[in-house]
Amino acid sequence: MSLKRTLAGLLRSQEGSSDRAKLPELKTRYYQLSKEKAWEEISSTIKKIPGYKLLHEVPSVGEILLEKRSPFGRMTDITISVIQTGPMRAAVDIYSASRGSMGDLGSNYRNIVQIFEVLDKKLSKYKTTGG
Repeated sequence: MSLKRTLAGLLRSQEGSSDRAKLPELKTRYYQLSKEKAWEEISSTIKKIPGYKLLHEVPSVGEILLEKRSPFGRMTDITISVIQTGPMRAAVDIYSASRGSMGDLGSNYRNIVQIFEVLDKKLSKYKTTGG
């Protein structure tokens, strides 16, 4: 992680992926799968990542809510959204926010990157390009 990300983390306590993200690692991920199949794959994969606690799943809306405790005891809330963008195409976005008012030193950025790395590895044969 760059020094710029760490410095930004002094002030920011949240991070999110999107189509408009400037950094490629924070861009929305697209998979050539139906929303239901993407949901099954993502949900089962997320449950296997150590350090993340599943709080709630809402398949009809396409949201998975997670919680992660930092090594310093600070809690982070993470929302993974699975959105159908076509008959056989699903988009995945992640939003991570630390509880409290201080910056996160880039931990929300790292959470998103870590989750996307796991999903990209698991769903690599279905990954497509944006938009």
